[in-house]
Amino acid sequence: MGRAYQNRKDSMAKTSDMNAKLYSRYSREIYMVAKSGGTDPDGNLALRSLMDKAKKEQVPGHVIDKAIDKAKGGAGEDFTPARYEGYGPGGSMAIIECLTDNPNRTFGDVRVAFTKTKCKIGTQGSVAHMFEHAAVFMFKFDDEEAVLEALMEADVDVSDIEDEDGMLTVFAAPTDYFKTKTALNAMGITDFEIEEIQWIPNSYTQISDEDKVLFEKFMSILDELDDVQHVYHNVEM
Repeated sequence: MGRAYQNRKDSMAKTSDMNAKLYSRYSREIYMVAKSGGTDPDGNLALRSLMDKAKKEQVPGHVIDKAIDKAKGGAGEDFTPARYEGYGPGGSMAIIECLTDNPNRTFGDVRVAFTKTKCKIGTQGSVAHMFEHAAVFMFKFDDEEAVLEALMEADVDVSDIEDEDGMLTVFAAPTDYFKTKTALNAMGITDFEIEEIQWIPNSYTQISDEDKVLFEKFMSILDELDDVQHVYHNVEM
C-alpha cells in the first residue's frame, strides 16, 4: 500500500472527537449489532469486538450496558446503515458512513454539508473505487514473516503487511476481519492499537489554504450530525 498506516491514520478524519459523539456512535453500533446478532458477547463475535473497542476508547460501561439492554428489550429505533460519497473542497474525495432511522433526513443533512461548502455529493460508488475497504490491525510484534505465515495458514486474504519500528499493520479483506483477529489471537497477539474496518484512500491530495477553510467547515458540519458514524477522506493533512 506504499506508506505506513500511522501516516494514513493521521490523515483520516473521524467524527468522534468529542466524548458525546463518541458515546453516541458506539451506542448505536452496539445496539444494532446486539439486536441483529444476539446480546451475548460470547456468542456474538461482532458484539464482543465492538465492546472491546468501546472500552479501549474509554466509553463508560453504563453506555455499553444501556445499548445492550435496549437491544434485549426488542423495542427502539431500527437504524440502517447508509453510505454517502462525493467530492469535497479542492477536488478531495469523501466517504460518509451513517446509521439512520430516517434515510431521507440523513441524506438531506449530508447533502447540506456538501452544498454549504461548494461541493458535490455523488452516487454510491462515485469515489469508493478510489479507496480500499480493508480490515486493519496494528500491533507491536517483531516477526513479520511469522504473522504472514499464520495468516496464510488461516486462509486470510492479506493485501499488505507494513512494519514501522516494530509496529506491524496488517491489511486484510473486510470479510476476513474475524478470521484475521482469531489467527492473531492464536499467536498470543491480543493488544491492538487499531482493529477496524476502514476506507483507506489509494492516494492523497493536497488542497490550497482557501480550500482548507472550506474543508474544515465541511468536516465541522458532518461532525454535528448525529447520524454520521465515520468520515473518510483523501486530504493530506
